[in-house]
Amino acid sequence: MPLTIVRNDITKMHVDAIVNAANTALQMGGGVCGAIFKAAGAEKLQAACNRLAPIQTGEAVITPGFGLSAKYVIHAAGPVYRDGKHNEEALLCSCYTTSLDLALKNGCESIAFPLISSGIFGYPKDEALSVAMNAIGKWLLKNDMDVSLVVFDKEALVLSRELRGEVEAFISKNYNSHDVSRRGFLELLKKVVFVGLSLGKPMPLPSSLGNRLEHLDEPFSATLFRLIDAKGKADAEVYKRANIDRRLFSKIRTDKDYRPKKETVVALAVALELTIDETGDLLERAGLTLSRSMMFDVIVEYFISRGKYDIHEINNVLYTYDQPILGGKARD
Repeated sequence: MPLTIVRNDITKMHVDAIVNAANTALQMGGGVCGAIFKAAGAEKLQAACNRLAPIQTGEAVITPGFGLSAKYVIHAAGPVYRDGKHNEEALLCSCYTTSLDLALKNGCESIAFPLISSGIFGYPKDEALSVAMNAIGKWLLKNDMDVSLVVFDKEALVLSRELRGEVEAFISKNYNSHDVSRRGFLELLKKVVFVGLSLGKPMPLPSSLGNRLEHLDEPFSATLFRLIDAKGKADAEVYKRANIDRRLFSKIRTDKDYRPKKETVVALAVALELTIDETGDLLERAGLTLSRSMMFDVIVEYFISRGKYDIHEINNVLYTYDQPILGGKARD
């Protein structure tokens, strides 16, 4: 199941478990920790924590959610950042994987994380985000769970200076809000023509058009699964790397006439590590295209044209620019 970035209050998430960025003593603190205790009922949650305390940095324990919508609270003790040379990355990674293992062990199908250690513990936000994305992403390749990374606002997600500079330079060079690509124009023209025809009386098809309709190109679904076979990949590997819910992937497999959204097609192209030309062809099979007039398309082109296929890094950039993210839950 997918990893989704959500702008929300973690105490209001309707998931099976939420993660508390805890201290090793499991005492109520400030920030996210304090908000979770207050929402759950501080006295009851503290009593449950006292029975499990203390824990080591990088470890996690589970308690009931009490007054929260979530059934459980998983308390993960993140590292205090010193200089990045005192095992901070491994300890922070352990917070995520241990929490996910605990959630799975307790029958959870969904979980929501804050950006652990990025507050008063001082972990640089861009590095904390990178650790979170990598740890969760690797875990999801082997397990199924609906995972949300919850932030209060877009500013909580900080791109590295180098990546932001490269993306902004590429957008500045390639993004044209007044440009309409030839392919995009032709797609629009086809829609207008066929809508116009549908409003009037049925018209006989010219013989040349009838011949073309009898020899249509390979449809999206057939092309996708041919590419999966050609790449020697299993279905599960593809939908997990595409950050796509397996139910959505099943719909694509069973319906040969399925018409996905652009975000879904691009996610699958990223999972298959297609070139920009191959991505364009796959999009065309779904009646879609990449256009220099759309910010989403230009950002996608930046990553694919450079052979950068980390879907969570791509989603971080898309989210920063207020664009739809790749993959996600079944919603096509």
